[in-house]
Amino acid sequence: MDEKNAIDAPFFKALLVPHRSLGPTGFYVLMGGMVFIWLTIAAIFWSMGAWPIIGFFGLDVLALYIAFRVNYRAARVREEVSLSRTNLHIRKVPPSGRIEEHSFNPFWTRFRVHRHAEIGITDMAVEMREKRVLIGSFLNPDDRESFAKAFGQALATVKAR
Repeated sequence: MDEKNAIDAPFFKALLVPHRSLGPTGFYVLMGGMVFIWLTIAAIFWSMGAWPIIGFFGLDVLALYIAFRVNYRAARVREEVSLSRTNLHIRKVPPSGRIEEHSFNPFWTRFRVHRHAEIGITDMAVEMREKRVLIGSFLNPDDRESFAKAFGQALATVKAR
């Protein structure tokens, strides 16, 4: 590898993705259980002659399904952070898929972290002059802390060289 490529080689890379506690298998099990419960209750109401209630109760199951689908769509967000000696590159991929890319000179870049006494990190951003890019707004507090620590150290290392 020549000297220029060695300088431009990223030594810090992070892929930030939101945490979802319920995976696809859990979703299918949950929805299967909900449909089973709905069918059982629907049969009871049908036998009592209260058949209009079946449709209204089915709306609850449909609303739950739609809420989970919207949540899974929002989980497709990604942020890629790459830091080399000469470049800080941030690539944001929202659920819509429209990619947004930002490049910074790491020597002129500031990493701002705002903390709340009880919550922890509430806001992380990379700033250079008038340009400000938020990072990891979808992360949970523990992930924000670990990313902020690792990225802050990497940026300080670049600036120290």
